[in-house]
Amino acid sequence: MELLQLKYFLAVARSEHVTEAARSLHVTQSSLSKTIHRLEEDLGVPLFDRIGRKLRLNEYGSRFLRRAEKALFELEQGKQEIRDLSSPEHGTLELAVTTASTLPHILREFRKKRPHIQFHVQMLSTQEMVTLLQRGEVDFCLSSPPIHEDDIVCQIVFLDPILVAVPKSHRLTDRSSVSLAELADESFVGVKRGYGTRDLVESMCKSVGFAPNFVYEGDEPARLISLVEAEIGISFIPSTAASAHEKISYLQIEDQELVREIALLWHKSRYISRAALEFREVVVKYFESISKID
Repeated sequence: MELLQLKYFLAVARSEHVTEAARSLHVTQSSLSKTIHRLEEDLGVPLFDRIGRKLRLNEYGSRFLRRAEKALFELEQGKQEIRDLSSPEHGTLELAVTTASTLPHILREFRKKRPHIQFHVQMLSTQEMVTLLQRGEVDFCLSSPPIHEDDIVCQIVFLDPILVAVPKSHRLTDRSSVSLAELADESFVGVKRGYGTRDLVESMCKSVGFAPNFVYEGDEPARLISLVEAEIGISFIPSTAASAHEKISYLQIEDQELVREIALLWHKSRYISRAALEFREVVVKYFESISKID
């Protein structure tokens, strides 16, 4: 059994489509199919059920996938550990976030400590983040909501109140606070379902008897303020994402404790480099500092 066979098997198992897997691996379909066939011959059983051009993992394939993922995961951790020992001042931190508003401040502070460490950051939905965490493909995630899984460490680093952003022309602009029930007839702009803040506010609005009318749903939280300013709708904005803006007013919510938890997450078995450990310290200290300001 060859390492290449395992890598090809994982790609096909995850997509269950030879064409897509070949494209992601930058190899020909025929080469990929032959490699998978050799692996099946080595094991003595088929790993997939063939349905036209689609492949579907059978029971043998599902069981083997779990073992193959663990084997490749451990090998990758070994590579990372050796790289860290041989070149501790260089390398790349793999990060994923569902909340990005605090990330520029955190990365700026970390860069002062480790100027030669590079970053690769992905903005993801909660489920996408869970997948990467379970595969051990990221060093850390900054997530709201927290994710509780057996193989994931979840450290709550900040409790972030949710505010209501309204344009200066809005009927509520001179108020400092508002009840959720008063917002029942409003139009909202927000992120899509699957993002923590959206799921949280929908649940809280439902508890007081209404479903928010979203006239815009996107995957770029930073765009929401400009949409509020343009009077497209009002928006639920975490306090960490609220910025001073002459055309926007922020209102506190009176009758509900609408607060999102921000968590730092990592896989229990993933090797944590020295740089990654320092990054974790920077994250914790940053949120401690803004908690004192609040």
